[in-house]
Amino acid sequence: MKPIDYSVYETLHITRRGPHDSVLDIQMKAANGKLPTAGHQGHADLCEIWRDIGRDDSVRCAVLRGEGMGFSGGGDLQLVNDMAQDFEIRTRVWKEARDLVYNIINCDKPVVSAMHGPAVGAGLVAGLLADISIAAKSAKIVDGHTRLGVAAGDHAAIIWPLLCGMAKAKYYLMLCEPVSGEEAERIGLVSLCVDDDKLLDKAYEVADKLASGSQTAIRWTKYSLNNWLRQAGPSFDTSLALEFMGFGGPDVREGVASLKEKRRPVFD
Repeated sequence: MKPIDYSVYETLHITRRGPHDSVLDIQMKAANGKLPTAGHQGHADLCEIWRDIGRDDSVRCAVLRGEGMGFSGGGDLQLVNDMAQDFEIRTRVWKEARDLVYNIINCDKPVVSAMHGPAVGAGLVAGLLADISIAAKSAKIVDGHTRLGVAAGDHAAIIWPLLCGMAKAKYYLMLCEPVSGEEAERIGLVSLCVDDDKLLDKAYEVADKLASGSQTAIRWTKYSLNNWLRQAGPSFDTSLALEFMGFGGPDVREGVASLKEKRRPVFD
């Protein structure tokens, strides 16, 4: 098979490490020097990378991490504004958001996420859907959809209730309350929580173990367990449809304005 050209992913810094260079290290770039944000290109890149990883026979595991002050800073406000105003863009991003979730679920290679600082938006989707999710104590996990004025779509309905239970899922998703790394581990939202200075070492340690193990056993275990997520597909599809219907409504305009003006939103 022709080698995968990972240089096409403009918003991702991709290198190899681990046993026989079989671990793909994916770092979401911080375009503003602070946090990675998912603009038009970043959203598309994060959606498509998992298909290439699945096709790449030289990859046994992937590690996803963020550059700069945190794991991910959420959606670029220009992208959100474009989605609110343009039906064609909204339709395109809806497909990407759908494929991002299903591409990670269906990627046969195990994925490890290493989350530090803020973890929001499309990056958080990948971070929580990773097979092994590791949070630093500094991690601040927030699903900010209702704060923006749209339903919690992306990944929330498919994974949060399964990880931390319905009561906790409703509390954090409906109120947009932040979850610390330690609290995320306590309620089962992430696999592990470690000190910040141990985050990357732990992620690489786990990835190397996965890359050194029986690939058929590990991949088939992932496939089997992810049938729990596939069963929740109808709930996810509904939540995503309702989220994107919200992007055509009035509340998202107030949500975007309040973020730009750094104030609390006032919804009628």
